Amino acid sequence: MAKTKKKIVRREWTKADVRQMKTMAKTKVGVGKIAKALKRTPGATAVMAAKLGVSLSTRI
Repeated sequence: MAKTKKKIVRREWTKADVRQMKTMAKTKVGVGKIAKALKRTPGATAVMAAKLGVSLSTRI
């Protein structure tokens, strides 16, 4: 039996998603937790943060 590929579904970033990511990043929450809250992958979250110039570093 041949394996079927899972179709990639991309969702647009809404203003609410960006706002939530920025507020969580300010409180030094990790990328994994932010991604889980937004129901996105950590990679997609990190890429969008880099595009917007938002630091996702957890250092104080």
